[in-house]
Amino acid sequence: MSNPLTPFLKHQGVLILDGGLATEFEARGCDLNDPLWSAKVLLDDPELVKAVHLDYLRAGADCIASASYQASFPGFERRGLDHQQAADVMRQSVRLALEARDGFWGDGSGHPGRLRPLVAASVGPYGAYLTDGSEYTGDYGVDRPVLSTFHLERWHVLAESGADIMACETIPSAPEAQILLELLRLTPDIYAWFSFSCRDEERISDGTRLVEVVSRLEDEPRVAAVGVNCTAPSHIPGLIKRLREVTRKPIVVYPNSGETYDAAGKCWLGETDPVDFGSASGEWVEAGATIIGGGCRTGPEHGRAIREYLAQR
Repeated sequence: MSNPLTPFLKHQGVLILDGGLATEFEARGCDLNDPLWSAKVLLDDPELVKAVHLDYLRAGADCIASASYQASFPGFERRGLDHQQAADVMRQSVRLALEARDGFWGDGSGHPGRLRPLVAASVGPYGAYLTDGSEYTGDYGVDRPVLSTFHLERWHVLAESGADIMACETIPSAPEAQILLELLRLTPDIYAWFSFSCRDEERISDGTRLVEVVSRLEDEPRVAAVGVNCTAPSHIPGLIKRLREVTRKPIVVYPNSGETYDAAGKCWLGETDPVDFGSASGEWVEAGATIIGGGCRTGPEHGRAIREYLAQR
């Protein structure tokens, strides 16, 4: 098998990711003030999940991520689902994305110049389950066995779900990255990208230097790309520069909109202009990134701005 990102990079130079699922769910009236966050919509309105995936594809995304970022066995079991039901919902998250992709690709439009989009199974950090903002600090207060147990079975469910690639996202800590890497080694039939949340232009959220943690991934053949997400756009050029110093792998960046998350109030402060986000993507490509998208507080309009801006270059 080969890296599923490679054909896109050879064909068009840059692969465009989708944006924030939760942002779009909220824009369409969903109340996500819930421990399950965006995964709540998998239970409440799965057809809406598919509709949002479709909107991102129509806006130009080459890859959409499943709504499994916040999905976990303890999270769903806390909601009253049994173990099998929780696993079924996780599989459904990928199935909805696959159905959206296949419906988009088979709609008769032809999609000139585009390749058949990918579906990534989103793997969020332990901090997403805690819902206390610790995916931005890595300060979990638990030991390695707890982290390993949390990720183990969920990983295998998602790895066997039919997704084209795994997206290990918003990783805030070096130990958690190592656990996810060990799980990838146990599943030889799939690739994954590793993307970290960063506190500044040099360090991931737990304080480890980005170059240090990425260097440990460099010789892993099924790490498809490395990079940064859920991080302020202002930090992205510097972080790409650091990555270029230590990796030959494709670099993925999908920062948040530039707004600031208030963990206490559970809300975002500020606003962003999709056009400016699009022009910023040109700077990220110039710096060396080849996989570009949006994180929290971005929507299809941001993806469209990225695709349009890069098409003009």
